[in-house]
Amino acid sequence: MINTDALCHFFINNRKWVFWVLLAVVATAAIQFPKIQTDTDPENMLPTTDLDRQYHNQVKETFALHDSLVIGIVNPDSIYHPKTLAKLVKVTEFIDGLDSVVHQDILSLATVDNISQKEPGTIQFEWMMKTPPQSDERAQQIRSQVSRLPFLRNTIVSIDEKAATIYVPLIDKNTSFKTANEIRRYIDSIESDSLDNDQWHITGLPVAEDQFGHEMFVQMGISAPLAGLVIFILLWVFFRNIPFITAPMIIAMATVIITMGTLIAFGFTVHIMSSMIAIFLMPIAVVDSVHFLSEFSDNYKKDSDVKEVLSEVVGRLFQPMLFTSITSSIGFYSLLLTPIPPVQIFGAFVGTGILLAFALTIIFLPAYISQLNSKNLEKLIEINPDSEDSKIAGSVRRFGQIANSNTKIWYLVFIAISGISAYGISKIEINDNPVRWFKPDHQIRIADQVLNHHFAGTYDAYIVLEQPKNHTQALINITLDFESKYTLQSEFKNILDEFVNNLEKPDSNLTSTVDDTLFALEDFSFLDISEEQLKLSQDFALQLEEFLENTKPFLNPGNLSYIADLQEYLNTTGLVGKSNSLSDIVKTVNRELHSGSSEDFRLPNSNPAVAQTLLQYQSSHRPQDLWHFVTRDYSQSLVWLQLTSGDNKDMQQVINKVDEYIAANPLPAGMDYHWAGKAYLNLIWQEKMVAGMFDSLSGAFILVFLIMALLFRSFVFGAVAMLPLSLSIAFIYGIIGIIGKDYDMPIAVLSALTLGISVDFAIHFIERLRVNYRQLDNWNLAIKAMFEEPGRAITRNAIVIAIGFTPLLFAPLVPYITVGVLLASIMAISAVATLIMIPSVLKPFHKRVFN
Repeated sequence: MINTDALCHFFINNRKWVFWVLLAVVATAAIQFPKIQTDTDPENMLPTTDLDRQYHNQVKETFALHDSLVIGIVNPDSIYHPKTLAKLVKVTEFIDGLDSVVHQDILSLATVDNISQKEPGTIQFEWMMKTPPQSDERAQQIRSQVSRLPFLRNTIVSIDEKAATIYVPLIDKNTSFKTANEIRRYIDSIESDSLDNDQWHITGLPVAEDQFGHEMFVQMGISAPLAGLVIFILLWVFFRNIPFITAPMIIAMATVIITMGTLIAFGFTVHIMSSMIAIFLMPIAVVDSVHFLSEFSDNYKKDSDVKEVLSEVVGRLFQPMLFTSITSSIGFYSLLLTPIPPVQIFGAFVGTGILLAFALTIIFLPAYISQLNSKNLEKLIEINPDSEDSKIAGSVRRFGQIANSNTKIWYLVFIAISGISAYGISKIEINDNPVRWFKPDHQIRIADQVLNHHFAGTYDAYIVLEQPKNHTQALINITLDFESKYTLQSEFKNILDEFVNNLEKPDSNLTSTVDDTLFALEDFSFLDISEEQLKLSQDFALQLEEFLENTKPFLNPGNLSYIADLQEYLNTTGLVGKSNSLSDIVKTVNRELHSGSSEDFRLPNSNPAVAQTLLQYQSSHRPQDLWHFVTRDYSQSLVWLQLTSGDNKDMQQVINKVDEYIAANPLPAGMDYHWAGKAYLNLIWQEKMVAGMFDSLSGAFILVFLIMALLFRSFVFGAVAMLPLSLSIAFIYGIIGIIGKDYDMPIAVLSALTLGISVDFAIHFIERLRVNYRQLDNWNLAIKAMFEEPGRAITRNAIVIAIGFTPLLFAPLVPYITVGVLLASIMAISAVATLIMIPSVLKPFHKRVFN
């Protein structure tokens, strides 16, 4: 056992060293703050080794895709007004001048082609609107041209023709907030005519996520100091002695600074989760101090020996404070079980911060209080808020009377609450959407609602189809077989040997290797060679060309027809606003190559005919758009889905529908499919977070129970201590299910966090109750004593933690409001449940349990 008396006197007698060492540690941590690196990318919720994340980024690279802002202009009459279209051109030109965008991929009426028939068999590509229309007639001509191009309809011009968009691809998605603000400022500068009906909106997951990250850091910079102020005011209300309550504030600030400074010093970026460390630690760090100050103020009398009173307080509270600190930290350390790196870092550092706060309470508080002059200490006697006549004291005593009576009724109440909670939990739906992290009146939320009302959707998901085969080995076998059949001239044989060597290289590209060989064979044909060698080289070149043609599955009309049928099915589900694919491009070009009428809006019937349409398309002003939908070797093809909802449950339904369709209509032989896109990636990391939080909660629950059973040396007391927090958490989550609130990211995170914090009340209650019962040997007297100073201390702690999180209620971001409401509610309910439930449960069995 630790000799707390010697420990306390050591820190008191060496208080100057305590102060200087703490100052040095805090200063060392504080100088790390200028090195801070922030990270607002939710993609980093997944580890870099995650296969879904790796595949998503591979798809972006393969198809030259970029995260995009969606700029929308809405006119309630029609978008096809010369003035409105002129603004669209101006904004597009401004965006094209920004360094942060991928210029060639900007998608707007001002940057796309009108595809039309010049004459049968000849197609022409003209800029749709390179310059603004000068007349209504020209505006209507643009309207007519857009209506014939399926790729543009409902993507950059709405079906109701009241809105148009500009897709702004970003070189780096982390610049989305800055880029969006630059565009907003420019739009404000050209919107001078108050009579115009045009309204501008900016949305898209990249800007929503980046703006959330920016506002989150601002909010934390406001909420953490506000929490400190609120806690300081509460402590003043409790103790009315500023020198006395300065100590817990020093402990809280030191805990926050040391924890954050250490995180930065170790090179961790401050992510969305870790930015919340300060707001969590601020109220939690003063919990032990409140117990300490409450106990000291209750025991200190005039002419008391301060050192002896401090020693008694440390001796009495060391064990329960240690227990509560360990269990609280376990609640946060359990987050290490989640597969989400930022959540792991958050849990590790908050858990460590809680243990640091306990250590500082034991080390710093006795040293600090021992150096206060007698005048300050005597004020505790003159104005003792912990007196038996205080409002808190009266309320706590009434709780004691209620808890110690009508035990059977309380059992029925607990059973009823458990039943209601179980019903509510069964109704919970797991769902989230980063755009709904903003309040309904936020510009991002409004833009999302308006543009998704007019268009097919601003949320992107991709289905990637591929037909992988080992074509390389087959081609090597063909080449070796050819060499063995014929006698070849040395130059010819060297070409084939080099061809085989290049194919065998690990990083070889089949298409480019074949093309290089065809060029070499063409050069060979100009040498002084025999007719036989010329014919052999031409035969082999023909074999290569035919082989290469057959290795391009997405030049096959049958495969493109399958994609078109899948798109048609998805459009009937009500979940996908629109889909775009290679087959849409082929159909459009094929129409203009033939009659130009709707009956020729179809797929050609042969591979060469498909290849011809795509060759024609590459004569447009935007040939690179083709490679957004198919790889250059035509072995992979992408279907772009536009969704009007970013909700996880809607994305999951889309996945389910595709799975059902493919099960009923099998893919062409050898073909496979995978998912990518931000909407899909958000589903993945949030699913892993929810599953991880369940594992975390389960693991923490079992571990906390075992530790409490070990610390109390009793499985019974361990189980009893778990009851109030279990009922409280179940009740809160039951209410969430009953009112229809989605189980989203903040709620998932809180499930594990609240366990460690709310069990503190039960630990203090049971430990002090055991001491009282040993001393008094009478249940009623022991319970009555519990609802004096210990009950007041528990109540104060609940108030401090609950109110300490209230600054979050005024945040403009929904997750922080959720955190504030739920944490305050669970803390308050856990304290009430502890004060009522533990006496009610133990009363019928107290003799057996305590003996």
